[in-house]
Amino acid sequence: MEIKIKISPKISYFASAITALIFAIYFAYKGTIAYLIHRELYGGGIDALVALRFTLCGVMVFLIFLFIQFIKLKDLKSQKTIINGIFIGWSSIFIITIILFPNLIYFVILTGFTSLVSLISSLSLVAQIKEERNTLSDKEIYLLQKLANKK
Repeated sequence: MEIKIKISPKISYFASAITALIFAIYFAYKGTIAYLIHRELYGGGIDALVALRFTLCGVMVFLIFLFIQFIKLKDLKSQKTIINGIFIGWSSIFIITIILFPNLIYFVILTGFTSLVSLISSLSLVAQIKEERNTLSDKEIYLLQKLANKK
């Protein structure tokens, strides 16, 4: 399948990091509001809902750091594997959000856009890997030249 749009894996990582940041801010906000309400109603302590929202915020912050680290990868096959995983993750969140929370239209659009960017980036990487397979590296060219001079 030949695609005309080429998206770098770095753009996919940045889009994923920004989406995770938006989710982290959302869960931190909702967790703070839930904590304040729980404190006013019951006088203190942490409810399971509060803990869950702050845990989800922490997971999103961890994912942001992972996406930033993935930017440093140079190996195309590793990037393709990671981008495929990111696509599966965002697509799953997209489908779950549509089913469970259809009123959160901004999150549906955001996760749908991020999964689409990851899909296009993955397809671009497939084309790049095929191109790289058909070219010789500098070391291979040097060794072939050395062999040619021996005859």
